[in-house]
Amino acid sequence: MGDVFQPWIKNVRHERLFEKAVRIAEEARSHVTETDRDAVFSHHTLNVIKQEEYPSLTLPTTFGGEDLSLYELLLLQEKIAEGDGAVALSIGWHMGIMMELADEQLWKRDQFEKLAKEVVRNQKVVNRAATEPATGSPTRGGVPETTAVRADGQYVLNGRKSFTSMAEHLNYYIVSAYIKDIDKVGWFIIDRHQPGVSVEKTWDTLGMRGTESDDLVMTDVELGLEDLVEVNSGEKSTPKGWLLHIPACYLGIAVAARNDAIDFARNFQPNSLDKPISEVAHIQDKIGEMEWKLLQAHSFMYTTARKWDEEPEKRKHMNPELAAVKMAVTNTAAEVVDLSLRIAGGRGLSKKYPFEKYYRDVRAGLHNPPMDDAVVTMLAKRAIAEKE
Repeated sequence: MGDVFQPWIKNVRHERLFEKAVRIAEEARSHVTETDRDAVFSHHTLNVIKQEEYPSLTLPTTFGGEDLSLYELLLLQEKIAEGDGAVALSIGWHMGIMMELADEQLWKRDQFEKLAKEVVRNQKVVNRAATEPATGSPTRGGVPETTAVRADGQYVLNGRKSFTSMAEHLNYYIVSAYIKDIDKVGWFIIDRHQPGVSVEKTWDTLGMRGTESDDLVMTDVELGLEDLVEVNSGEKSTPKGWLLHIPACYLGIAVAARNDAIDFARNFQPNSLDKPISEVAHIQDKIGEMEWKLLQAHSFMYTTARKWDEEPEKRKHMNPELAAVKMAVTNTAAEVVDLSLRIAGGRGLSKKYPFEKYYRDVRAGLHNPPMDDAVVTMLAKRAIAEKE
């Protein structure tokens, strides 16, 4: 079977980096039964991620990273998702945040250098914690109920964050909070061992169970003034290419479903036939439909990534394009997984086969930001504005 990644691997550097993702994907795949069943992130997989020095890849070479391009990040993330989408989505947040902090210089230099050095030396892993039960997705504009009160030369944080991927395994949390004394929303970096920080086991979802996205609870957490690393300016945020790690993840799940569906079709021969079902016309139609959908999704995503990398002067105008990639690719991924289930038939619903897990996991992509309604509105407004 041909490798769908081959057209997108362009040079020796890509091949070397891609092998890291292959090894992580293989390790992740070996643990999916227990991670999906128990809603946990495998520490064995995290060990391999760190052994491959994966967490530091998106950092600049001046810090000891590989200065990964967006194109390269998506290539690796998609491959990891082929092993387990939950692993790819989880580590993808860390990878993107490192890229964002390096590119946009959101923190003071000494604050970023301190974190970057820990990531390079010890492969430490971080994630932002922004979503809350009451406010929903922060992309919808909700103000955090988590509060930071300044007193006696420090800040005291109280609050709860939901959907904190890898919560139990992170070294640092970057937490959003409403800062009362300045009446603004800011971000604090918090060590996982800080007194008052705890993780409450709440993650019990249909799909992406292996992200272990439990609640992060902060009770009178005392932080230094230097731990306030960002303050929201109120200005419109700049486009964030790294968020394409989201569609890359779900595309990887779709590729895995495609591969397993073809293997199933080639090897399954009911006693009503004298040939495997891969030679049946309507099965071939479904395989062909998976192929053209995947070709389109890959082309759209990687062409957009190359534009981001090669034409940085256009980035500030790429928000609608990035959003369209997310919407198109995640919806296409869901369609491909559905086709794989149609090929497997009733057997696809059995825990004996991976198809039902692909189906559950890929649905989560529809609820990662930006959501379809927001994308459609954004594209419509741009089209109307262009005609004014």
